[in-house]
Amino acid sequence: MRPVRWTWDNRIPAGSITLIPGREGIGKSLTLAWLAGQLTRGTLPGIHYGTPRAVIYAATEDSWAQTIAPRLYAAGADLDLVYRVDVDNDGAHDQLTLPRDCNGLAVEIEELGVALLAADPLLSLIQAGIDTHRDRDLRTALEPLAKLADRTGCAVVGLAHFNKSANTDALNLITGSRAFSAVARAVMSIARDDEAGDGSCVMSQSKSNLGRLDVPSLRYIIESVEVPTDEGPAYVGKLVFTGESDRSVADILGDSGDQGDQREERDGAAAWLADYLISQGGEAAWADVRKAARAEGIAERTLQRATRRARVTVTREGFPSRTIWRLDTGNAPYTATAVAPQSRQSRHVPEAGATGATGATAHEQSPTNDHVGASL
Repeated sequence: MRPVRWTWDNRIPAGSITLIPGREGIGKSLTLAWLAGQLTRGTLPGIHYGTPRAVIYAATEDSWAQTIAPRLYAAGADLDLVYRVDVDNDGAHDQLTLPRDCNGLAVEIEELGVALLAADPLLSLIQAGIDTHRDRDLRTALEPLAKLADRTGCAVVGLAHFNKSANTDALNLITGSRAFSAVARAVMSIARDDEAGDGSCVMSQSKSNLGRLDVPSLRYIIESVEVPTDEGPAYVGKLVFTGESDRSVADILGDSGDQGDQREERDGAAAWLADYLISQGGEAAWADVRKAARAEGIAERTLQRATRRARVTVTREGFPSRTIWRLDTGNAPYTATAVAPQSRQSRHVPEAGATGATGATAHEQSPTNDHVGASL
């Protein structure tokens, strides 16, 4: 028997598969770059805090020179500890393929002391011919990967996409078979919060088989950063966490699934709530708010979901403590625009500002001669 060890405290378990699903263009890849930056600098809260560790980044959709390396640089990663994995098949170089290359990959992970295998996205690493929409077929690729993670203690973090359905359950929205979320021990979902008005996104723990599910949701924005190269500046997105979020991904997905009548009911409740709190001097105890809302025929769930639109903050105060709902009168109306997709951000020229952390510029070298070789 042994305790669970956390690569990122209470969010990403070491020696297991973690999924990060979400829609396109909301910073999923930037999350992997952020994790690489934290681990290679030894600053991620968890078992590797204070000890920089190596990362293997397996990517198939983006250019290393124009996208991945600049993003890692902007995220402050120690590029000497970030490795790209190539596979030598009888002299022909190929991308990492699961489950074919699990054994060779495990050797590299142990020799390099790798703490994170970043799969961007995980679906693209699955061997051709495996039906990723059939549970039994997909498990033939994912279960050997889970054994690799357990054997080496390396955290495997893979990106996944949400499908186009109107489902409001993050686990049911993951593209492909349910085996993706079933084999993963943790799922951290991401969604853009259109209600926030600042283009920010929210990250929530949608699944945690090995730890707490009630860890706080986190909010982040994406800043455009200038990265110096030998051929002139490059511009990429950088993920910046701004703190905890009182809204979860489940809340956001629930709002997006509202029908017209539900949305109208929520908006009406928000207008009533703002008027009620103004009549009470700007704040009131939750018990009083609930009683007044019931008298108006407003359901408690509808009232709870109306707090953000009404710009109401909820706190616990006093002794004995009681819950206070307070109108945030200093919060300006929504004015900011949504974050642009990453493909557009890389071509956007921002105003002069902060650059990424200093360090050697990443470059691609020739693949190694090992069957599975990790190269900078």
